[in-house]
Amino acid sequence: MAKAKVIAVANQKGGVGKSTTVFNLGAGLAMDGKKVLLVDVDPQGDLTKMLGQRKPHDLPLTLGNVMNDVVGGSIDQAHPEVMHHHEGFDFVPGNRTLSAVEVGLVNVMSRETVLRQYIDSIKGNYDYVLLDCRPSLGMLVINALSASDYVLIPVQADYLAAEDMTELIGTVQSIKRQINPRLKVGGVFLTMANDTNFRKDVVAAVRENCGKSLPVFQTVIPATVRLAEVSTADKSIFKHEPRGKAAAAYRNLVREVTDIGTKQRQKSADISR
Repeated sequence: MAKAKVIAVANQKGGVGKSTTVFNLGAGLAMDGKKVLLVDVDPQGDLTKMLGQRKPHDLPLTLGNVMNDVVGGSIDQAHPEVMHHHEGFDFVPGNRTLSAVEVGLVNVMSRETVLRQYIDSIKGNYDYVLLDCRPSLGMLVINALSASDYVLIPVQADYLAAEDMTELIGTVQSIKRQINPRLKVGGVFLTMANDTNFRKDVVAAVRENCGKSLPVFQTVIPATVRLAEVSTADKSIFKHEPRGKAAAAYRNLVREVTDIGTKQRQKSADISR
């Protein structure tokens, strides 16, 4: 098996479709025959709920438990925390225990790399590991970026949302310099876009402004009710509405993500340049 790609999906702004993207991207990669692990790094557990675990806070084994194990110097190599989804991929659930973990990390040696140590112990079993980050730039997100090869940045098709990326990019640059030199921006992509002229102008503006320094995917995820329904349907958009425009968009995103690191891009993904 080729070396696993570890990809964080991050934006400090909430409601931009991070969890929905991780779910559908993971399902799409699994449909393409890839071995995929999704990791819920958000104490709210939204991804975990989407994957059918409606009461994530009642689960006995979650990411919070295994991160505590890492801090304590032990990792169960059998990985009993890993669950399997009926669409062919594995996932590690997250819940509110992660909030306590985040607070506790302040006093831990090498606190920025606790999640990396866990991911390193399990990624050999997979082609892709996708990390769903909470909407912040706190220690959990820093851990996720420190563990990753690439970060994907979903941006709502809105002028202000696009401008909010500056702080995230600064954090990525800092982590690349100080902790994880292999970290790159894999791609920026737009979400929740409709067909109005205003949104088309926003899409064009984001591509123009971000494309000068960052790789911007061609994929634009549309605003549809079907994607909102995925959060309670326990099935990806490929099962929920396989012939819809949202499924087509996520198929395109899967192709672009598959190309990361293997296809020469017009814009370098190396943000240090």
